[in-house]
Amino acid sequence: MSAKEFDVVVIGGGPGGYVCAIRCAQLGMSVAVVEKRKALGGTCLNVGCIPSKALLTASEKYHEAEKELENFGIEGVKPKLNLKKMMAFKDSVISDNTKGIEFLFKKHKIEWIQGHGTIKDVGEVFIKPEKGKASTVKAGSIIIATGSEVMPLPNVKIDEKNIVSSTGALELGKVPKSLTIIGGGYIGLEMGAVWMRLGAKVTVVEFLDRIMPGMDADVSKQMQKILTSQGMEFKLKTKVIGVDVKKGVCHIKTEPAEGGKSETIKSEKTLVSIGRRPYTDNLGLQEVGVELDERGRIKTDETFETSVEGIFAIGDVIIGPMLAHKAEEDGVVLAEMLDGQSGSVHYDLVPGVVYTEPEVASIGKTEQQLKEAGVAYAKGQFPFTANGRARSMNTTEGFVKILADKTTDKILGCHIIGHEAGSLIHEIAAVMEFGGSSEDVARICHAHPTLNEAVKEAALAVNGRPIHM
Repeated sequence: MSAKEFDVVVIGGGPGGYVCAIRCAQLGMSVAVVEKRKALGGTCLNVGCIPSKALLTASEKYHEAEKELENFGIEGVKPKLNLKKMMAFKDSVISDNTKGIEFLFKKHKIEWIQGHGTIKDVGEVFIKPEKGKASTVKAGSIIIATGSEVMPLPNVKIDEKNIVSSTGALELGKVPKSLTIIGGGYIGLEMGAVWMRLGAKVTVVEFLDRIMPGMDADVSKQMQKILTSQGMEFKLKTKVIGVDVKKGVCHIKTEPAEGGKSETIKSEKTLVSIGRRPYTDNLGLQEVGVELDERGRIKTDETFETSVEGIFAIGDVIIGPMLAHKAEEDGVVLAEMLDGQSGSVHYDLVPGVVYTEPEVASIGKTEQQLKEAGVAYAKGQFPFTANGRARSMNTTEGFVKILADKTTDKILGCHIIGHEAGSLIHEIAAVMEFGGSSEDVARICHAHPTLNEAVKEAALAVNGRPIHM
């Protein structure tokens, strides 16, 4: 039997892959998506962004009922945790989202082929399903959108029982008495927030001197204070040498990052969360000549084409932030380029969000990056304690910080700690995309009372004229 032929075959059904496939189909191309999971959506929808946000929301509501409602005069509320039901809610959110993608595939006549895809030759993908016969498909363009996987830690074996990855942390059968998180990045902090709210004692061990090392230093410092006040403990500048499990207890051996006397932390569960790496194994890349860089990412040009003509790559497997929304933008732009259109993704303008409470959101340059580059800048900062809507919601922690070019006033970066920071950041994202200034934001009429007024005030503060501070 001859192999099926398509205009485009996408390997990977995550945010980058499925969005690219849909856009290609909208543009009239015949499309197949090869996905080894039993459900579409990739890491994000199945074991990442979506389930973690479901648990973050559920745990926040539990915490609010347990600790916060009395501040609003709502007394006598004694919530009882039903973890099994909470997990069922999380699973239903996953199912609804993945089924939604299946519906979109049918709507756009995209063929979903379950199995592991390997590039056998230019224009040819071999697919091996978990069960059943293998098959081959052909395409004018092959797009690699296989995403990323958990970064392993030397001398620490993840068993998803006692020592878990972010995947295992989403599936714990009971609330652990103690949870030690190796890594102070956004994934670890989010999962730590979930289990801390539900009753676990959470300790974060970070090799560097601050949490969220990619964020603005003021944000990292303030967020650590806030999380500490919530009950999270931190051991910074600390290296994990190994983890031994003895009678169901994790013995985490640590030492100072710069060397020194070792210590042992005992914990019921350990979460390894030191980052992610591109998933490029067993794809046949080396065999067909696709080049990788020193960090294991696929090298591409400005059109997302690899070193092999007709083979493209998007999302976590190439340069840029390892974020679902960045992968989606890659996918849309690539699809339109394959249709003869032009486009680009501005990686400096990809927002990053940490979904703790309060949330953390960032876009553009940090203050440290501007200093290192020798860029003259002005800074405007406004606290949520001075925002009427934040006070009425009892969500006054945090601030908005805007950085603008000293000469032109063009916004260079924005960093927010606060309730709904992940939504607030998009006002600045839109302005930055159009090359706007802090004066542009300051002159926009913002509805009152809203949290967005803090963004306006921070913009006013860039030029020394905030109204409410």
